[in-house]
Amino acid sequence: MAESSAQKKARALQILAILKRAYPAAKCSLDYINPLQLLVSTILSAQCTDKRVNMVTPALFKRFRTAKDFADADLAELQSLVRSIGFYRNKAKNIKESCRLIVDEFGGKVPSRMDEMLRLPGVARKTANIVLGNSYGVIEGVPVDTHAIRLSHLMGLTRKHAQNKIERDLMARIPRKDWLNISNLFVHHGRAICIARRPMCSKCPLNKICPKVGLKKSEMR
Repeated sequence: MAESSAQKKARALQILAILKRAYPAAKCSLDYINPLQLLVSTILSAQCTDKRVNMVTPALFKRFRTAKDFADADLAELQSLVRSIGFYRNKAKNIKESCRLIVDEFGGKVPSRMDEMLRLPGVARKTANIVLGNSYGVIEGVPVDTHAIRLSHLMGLTRKHAQNKIERDLMARIPRKDWLNISNLFVHHGRAICIARRPMCSKCPLNKICPKVGLKKSEMR
């Protein structure tokens, strides 16, 4: 029998509570000290590990400190500093163009509204939610990255595949105050236990309620 909306929400709250106990210190895993650095790091993190981004950004942030620095950067130099990151050419271009818009229209400060963030090249809702939530405490939605997509499917929190539809399902089942937190919890759990290629179901704190426990790895992807 299919779960009702109320049952899905109840199980989502149970999952949230268990993950909170398992990862009480869960937070954004990108290294940054201001909204601009977080914006740049998040643009770079698309289809790339946060670990790799954190290896690249110290030299990048030493060379470029303000939005104007990035906007005025020589594109070839910017690309050379992020070359080890996938799709580095397009990401460098988006960073430069986003910072040009920030300088020209937002006074050099990363905007704090969703509609303004979405005007920046290379920025969709995932990036905007991460920057707004972590930098400004503005919670507009759930950052849906690869971990959130995979784990929300495994845990039966959504059957959708489009990021915006997954986000809406999670927003409907998770309290607003935890929209940012559930994304961070998914990241930590996806790295520590529910690893795509080798999930450690026997050690998982969710193994009694996860519908995928006991399935073959190929069925869990």
